[in-house]
Amino acid sequence: MVFRAGSSYAYREWGEFMNLGRRWMIAALALAAASLPAFAEENALNVFNWSDYIADDTVERFEAETGIKVTYEEFDSKDTLEARLAAGRTGLDVVVPTASFLQHHTADGMFRKLDKSLLANYGNLDRDLNRIASAYDPGNQYAVPYLWGTTGIGYNVARIKERMANAPLDSWRLLFEPSVVSRFKDCGVAMPDAPVDVIKAVLRFLGRDPSSPRAEDIRAAEAHLARLRPYIAYFDTGRYIDDLASGAACLVLGWSGDVVQARGRARDAGAEIEIGYSVPKEGAMVWMDVLAIPADAPHPEAAHRFIDFILRPEIAADIANTVGFANANAASLGDLDPELKADQALYPHQAVKQRLFADKALTPELDRLITAAFNRAKTGR
Repeated sequence: MVFRAGSSYAYREWGEFMNLGRRWMIAALALAAASLPAFAEENALNVFNWSDYIADDTVERFEAETGIKVTYEEFDSKDTLEARLAAGRTGLDVVVPTASFLQHHTADGMFRKLDKSLLANYGNLDRDLNRIASAYDPGNQYAVPYLWGTTGIGYNVARIKERMANAPLDSWRLLFEPSVVSRFKDCGVAMPDAPVDVIKAVLRFLGRDPSSPRAEDIRAAEAHLARLRPYIAYFDTGRYIDDLASGAACLVLGWSGDVVQARGRARDAGAEIEIGYSVPKEGAMVWMDVLAIPADAPHPEAAHRFIDFILRPEIAADIANTVGFANANAASLGDLDPELKADQALYPHQAVKQRLFADKALTPELDRLITAAFNRAKTGR
């Protein structure tokens, strides 16, 4: 390039040269910046999980093996998780939403697709549970099943048998057939204050699609629940655990983990109460929490390494043994605590798993419809 001193052309040429230099510098800085995430990937990971939902040493073992420093935070409600993710630029790498929450938010781009080539232990997952998870996440593209359970029937074995020797313990009839449930009114029948779980269970009992969006199906469930209302002591999401453990309730619609917890509380209190749990033969809803990566995760490779670490049989078993919930890792069964593994409330037989159906995400309109129907049946208004 030739510069003509003392002319405006020279200044323009010089300016263009300087601009070119700046462009080269910007390009060089961009290239250098592009290498920074790779460095960060090797040394940092930010995890957001439910409270008390991992083994005590899981994070420590992952850090020791990989050299990745983990910032581990906890939340206690899906609303907290949603608010954090909706705000964007969270810095989170691995989160643990419910499967229905994930289903609701994959369309709006909240989560990153998994790179399964980075998940060497993916094949350890239980095929039936992965099939159920695909109802929330078609193709299992965005998440890996973590811990799970069912919505079923918890009961005081002795008190039920005292009142009905041939009680249909394996059927929703125990709770939803008026001539049957009326026999247990005196010993305490309870349900959680959970519109979706209760209405979907009633729909299943009625032989209707539990995921039906039709108003007529919801009205049918409402009408049937209203007929049962005289025999139900209360609707409360937390109270039934202690009441089942103490003997104040003898029959509940509840979540598998809660019923197992009630059983443990009864044992710890020295109460001679046998608490049973059944997944009704008509089918029951499964709930599932999953491991997922936010779309803006700053360390996606480290996130995959952490998820793959969780998928190891011994790690998955350690988590289940610690928190008392079932994991979705078929290869971990040999490492489970024998008592936990034998508990059919947590690890039902293959035939039972075939009867489970997914708790699919609801549209806002259907959610409002179900909630209103439930509240009318519950209150009688």
